[in-house]
Amino acid sequence: MSNTAFSIRPAQPQDVVHIHAMIVELAVFEKLEHLVVATEALLHEGLFGAHPSCEAIVGEENGEVVTFALFFHNFSTFLTKKGLYLEDLYVKQTHRGKGYGTQMLQRLAQLAVERGCGRFEWSVLDWNEPAIQFYKAMGADVMPDWRICRVTGDSLVSLAQRS
Repeated sequence: MSNTAFSIRPAQPQDVVHIHAMIVELAVFEKLEHLVVATEALLHEGLFGAHPSCEAIVGEENGEVVTFALFFHNFSTFLTKKGLYLEDLYVKQTHRGKGYGTQMLQRLAQLAVERGCGRFEWSVLDWNEPAIQFYKAMGADVMPDWRICRVTGDSLVSLAQRS
């Protein structure tokens, strides 16, 4: 019998420091740390500012924040319902293999159902085969025909200024 106590709860302002640190860890894992411009202040504004743009849940093991999921609502024109989009889910490396990722996804699915969402979606890097297999085992369909399109930085400004 394990003495480990794991619980999931909505993120609170004091969790920003932990979530930010895990975002940096996630970026290193994904080999994308050069793209991180996030700060604790910006993250706090996004989660808890006057007009929050996202939400987060955290998982604690014996009172220590060891995982987070950051998400927001999108909208499906085909379903004419909102959806829940998972931006990032991360479990600290030292706490993997304990089922915490599964519990976090289950909690997010529960939130999607409670909120009347028509979909629960997220993206996964094509090289992250362990994650792909994990998501498939959870019942997710990996959509082979869809690609993410992204416009950022100078390209975004240029597109916005086209006449």
